[in-house]
Amino acid sequence: MATSTKAVAPAKKKQGFGGIKNAIWIMVICCIIAYCFYFFVLGSPDNFVGGDLNAHPANLAGTVYKGGPVVGLIFTLFLTVVCLGVERYFALKSAFGTMNLSKFTAQVKGLIKAGKFTEAQALCDKMRGSVANVVSASINAYKDVEANNTMKKAQKIAKIQQAHEEATQLEMPTLQMNLPIVATIVTLGTLTALFGTVLGMIRSFQALSSGGGADSMALSAGISEALVNTASGIATSWVAVVVYNFYTNKIDKLTYALDEVGYTIAATYDVNHTDEI
Repeated sequence: MATSTKAVAPAKKKQGFGGIKNAIWIMVICCIIAYCFYFFVLGSPDNFVGGDLNAHPANLAGTVYKGGPVVGLIFTLFLTVVCLGVERYFALKSAFGTMNLSKFTAQVKGLIKAGKFTEAQALCDKMRGSVANVVSASINAYKDVEANNTMKKAQKIAKIQQAHEEATQLEMPTLQMNLPIVATIVTLGTLTALFGTVLGMIRSFQALSSGGGADSMALSAGISEALVNTASGIATSWVAVVVYNFYTNKIDKLTYALDEVGYTIAATYDVNHTDEI
């Protein structure tokens, strides 16, 4: 009767900056900054003819202010994307470790194939970060099964692979943290722009329905509101798409490197223990 074994998830090592967990506070701060910018900078009397906020804009800032309060909401989304992009940069930089990922992968694979697990572990300690944590867990699993005489070869290889997968899953939440928010803003930016555009068009049609040249200012204000919201919302979604795809690609690159090293460790055990059943 085969002895059942239960893989124990490795303790997560400290790896520097792991990201901001409560991203809601980032959004709150960005909202405060965005509306302060909207009311006190864009809404400055200097941006309007005669210093009257109801008059024609004197420059681009005044034109953007005429977009209405929805502009502040779109600015909130834009600042949130920028802040989360910076946050993800430092989090992933810490997760990738201190060495070049390709160089580390090549070196650790060479050491593992040569059976130099002590040197490979030392390289992981030097590398640090999520990659090193996963590789260290796989190496420890290799050593554990090698000293275990109660398991069959297939079970040992499966345990090495399981330890690798568990360590990878342990690191993934840190790598993907806050990216769902950025992905949401991709759609939310466009929808908010559409909402602001509709409000601006409503104002425009109200001005047309009243008739007369006296309402030309109200008509132009409504069109301006619609176009400003459209432009700012599209720009926000564009930035969000770039940020999301950029970091998703970096995470995929890291995941592929981990899978490559994990396969190498399992294959090395298979090759080095051909005499086992």
